[in-house]
Amino acid sequence: MIKIEINQLMESSGVQFGTSGVRGLVADMTDQVCWAYVTGFLQYLKDNNLVQDGDDVGIAGDLRDSSPRIMNAAAQAVLDSGLQPINYGTIPSPAIALYGLHRSISTIMVTGSHIPDDRNGIKFNTPLGEILKTDEQGIKAQRVSIDHHLFSSKGDLLAGPVLPEMTEAAEQHYIDRFIQFFPKDCLKNKKIGLYEHSSVASVCLKAILQALGAEVTALGYSDKFISVDTEAIRPEDVVLGKKWAKEYQFDCIISTDGDGDRPLISDEFGNWLRGDVAGILCAQYLKIDIVVTPVSSNTAVEKSALFKQVVRTKIGSPYVIEAMNNAQNEGRNNVAGYEANGGFLQHTSINKGSKILMALPTRDAAIVPLSILMLTIKDNTTVSGLLANLPQRFTSSDRLKDFPTHRSQQILANMVVNDDASNLANITELFTNMGKAISLDQTDGLRITFDNGEIVHLRPSGNAPELRCYNEADTEQRSKELNQSCMEILVNWR
Repeated sequence: MIKIEINQLMESSGVQFGTSGVRGLVADMTDQVCWAYVTGFLQYLKDNNLVQDGDDVGIAGDLRDSSPRIMNAAAQAVLDSGLQPINYGTIPSPAIALYGLHRSISTIMVTGSHIPDDRNGIKFNTPLGEILKTDEQGIKAQRVSIDHHLFSSKGDLLAGPVLPEMTEAAEQHYIDRFIQFFPKDCLKNKKIGLYEHSSVASVCLKAILQALGAEVTALGYSDKFISVDTEAIRPEDVVLGKKWAKEYQFDCIISTDGDGDRPLISDEFGNWLRGDVAGILCAQYLKIDIVVTPVSSNTAVEKSALFKQVVRTKIGSPYVIEAMNNAQNEGRNNVAGYEANGGFLQHTSINKGSKILMALPTRDAAIVPLSILMLTIKDNTTVSGLLANLPQRFTSSDRLKDFPTHRSQQILANMVVNDDASNLANITELFTNMGKAISLDQTDGLRITFDNGEIVHLRPSGNAPELRCYNEADTEQRSKELNQSCMEILVNWR
């Protein structure tokens, strides 16, 4: 019998908590490591009286090759903890989270989200919703006992498959959520392209769109996992979007990342919207009063004056959820949030006429394109028309891949070691020809505002060994140029 704290397991395995859940290389995410993480999560729930012996625990996964194996390891951990695993199959992360809230059960989603196929991850939801940073600390402190007879020397489970037969209940509940809220046949005259690639959300999205009357054309299906990052759209996807729009004359093209919690939506010309701009339009249609969004999101949300209050946070859904909790505790209504990746978090129920959309305080993709399409109908315009009515601020982002997190942290720390005036002068010199740096924001990473209003935001990724660079300017061309110039500087930091 081996006893180990989850904190120690993080160090020894290389599989660690990131911005949202646990992430690591598939080679490091052995059955034993995954079993231990799930066991630690369930022990934490028991310690806090959130589950009792015999309770159901929902399990779902994305379409990565490694996900079925990890789902089975999770099921074994559930059984060994005296609980009952329920297999909800390959469905979007928000679908399993929603059903967990509906049934008041804890759920586990096996997904690496948008990161490459050689990596994977596990997201945890308590019966009350997505785990927060305080929950994460509690899980890390758990000490688990691993029976070495359960696993091979390589960490493989020795027992046969234990994951039960799949039930479609969670998937159907998620589909029904939108069909029942939006008006019947509301998308009857809309032509929509559905970029499937390897998104686990494609089946749900197609069912929802068709049920609401849209004409849906499936595009780009892949039986091999494709890493689609809605914050760093691949050049080939930029080309495909415009090609498909020209060929089919769509009203828009819709897609998501791998696990269906980050949307991708285009205008009628096939130009992909930035996630934080899509979030503004979604919140506008839903008539949100209090908007919570990370510090990296487009400043058009404040400049639009569409909302009573905008609250800025660190990057990561747990921070957004915490701030939404605070707003609700202060008696605020119509509270929601979104991230720069486009994921929309609905913290309070929304009423439209006699219809109620129950709260879903975790990242969701489906609500975003549906709301934007409804806004085009309401305003009798196109997606590009909606964009033209927003303050013209444009963002671009990219990432320096395979760049160790500790190296990113060290570089950013060295940029702010002196007094403010010296730091600003040094940064102005470092980012030559970009203007004069006038303010620094260290809410998450380092966000630099220049005297011309342009923004450079550097931040180590919480999920992968990457240094992310976010930029904002008054034109799309300038934001891209700014991002390219920054990336040329970052490359020299290797």
